[in-house]
Amino acid sequence: MMQKVILSALILCFPILVAAQSQVITIEDAIEIALENNYQLKQAENNLSISELQELSAKADFFPSLNANVNRGLNIGRRFDTETTGQFVDVTTNNLSASLSSNIDIFNGFANINNLRRSREITASREELLQRVRENVIFSTASSYLDYLLSFQLLEIAEENLQTSQSQLEQIEAQVEVGSRPMVDLLNQESLVANNELDLVNRENEVDLARLSLIRILQIDPLGEYEFVIPEIAQGSAVPINYDLGELVGAALENRADLRSEQRAILAEEYQVKIAKAQYYPTISGSASIRSNYSDLSMLSYTDQFFDQNVARSFGISLSIPIFNRLNARTNVEIQKINLKNAELGLENTRLQVIQEVNQAYRDYLARVKEVESTQRALDAAERAYETELQRYEVGASTLIELSLANNAYVQAQASQAQATYRFIFQEKLLDYFIGRMDENISLESY
Repeated sequence: MMQKVILSALILCFPILVAAQSQVITIEDAIEIALENNYQLKQAENNLSISELQELSAKADFFPSLNANVNRGLNIGRRFDTETTGQFVDVTTNNLSASLSSNIDIFNGFANINNLRRSREITASREELLQRVRENVIFSTASSYLDYLLSFQLLEIAEENLQTSQSQLEQIEAQVEVGSRPMVDLLNQESLVANNELDLVNRENEVDLARLSLIRILQIDPLGEYEFVIPEIAQGSAVPINYDLGELVGAALENRADLRSEQRAILAEEYQVKIAKAQYYPTISGSASIRSNYSDLSMLSYTDQFFDQNVARSFGISLSIPIFNRLNARTNVEIQKINLKNAELGLENTRLQVIQEVNQAYRDYLARVKEVESTQRALDAAERAYETELQRYEVGASTLIELSLANNAYVQAQASQAQATYRFIFQEKLLDYFIGRMDENISLESY
């Protein structure tokens, strides 16, 4: 008996345990998860790490190089013995030599200096690019979350509409039984309920698709249990802001990370031209080395040979003057100048694109503001029309067809107003994105 009680308790608690395992995710949590998992952001971080390593390598070019060499040899062959036999004899000799050498660039046409500056600009450019990728991830996540919220809102409207239709169906059934309503009203209402049920199924499918899309953006386990928090967004709470287009464009040109990235890339190209011009200049380098060797052919000991008698030191300065290198230097300089021009053209194109994006987003924002206002007025009118038609139908002054038309208009007005509200919120985030002020501190509580 006790085992049955325990088993029954576990069965009753199982849904609670499963629900407890589901992960609750707000829009802030979703953005944080996306920033942690997004592969494009990780690639941008890796590219930045490469640039930092290249910058470190450019700094190391100012230091002298140091190389050590050790050679061990064994020679087997005939040799004329002048010391003992005076004849050719077969001998085996051991040889050991070692050297330590260093080289340093004293002057190379400022190539090292310009290469370091170029590396720093590339690193800065990729830092800005990383910031823009972060903004892309934040915007994509927020947009996907808003799509999910809109689909969920439309699902709730469909559920409320179905409940209203079912309630009216019950009333009409009772009225048909007592003969106060014709049978055709009952058939029409049953058809309306069936259509509302189909609409509910479609809305549920849209919610599932929006949920899967959001999970894909977050790059989390699609088989996991997640509960996405639905914030309360009241009707009429979308308050428009009076923006100035000129100020928006100016802010975008100053804030856009992708624009700043291209500006730093142009500086890197300018230094690349200077690096190419360094081939026109003479180069001066210094060198120093110390070397020694040992051979068992000598009567001296290993210590006397290697550390005393055979030690040699050398120091030198080398000057190289380019006279003619088959036009390679000139060709390389011209190529780098063309690359610089292409980068400048790309920057100008991006600047014009930024202005166009902000301008279009601003126009769309104004349209969304008007859409919210008009749909709210349409919703208020449709609600009053439906309530009036319902009262007329209850007293027999209206037909079911007229009531159904009023109900459909009310439901459509609800859906339009919800869509307009979410489009307004989306357009406001889109404007922030194009201006370059998108960050992870996004909240929908203010709407």
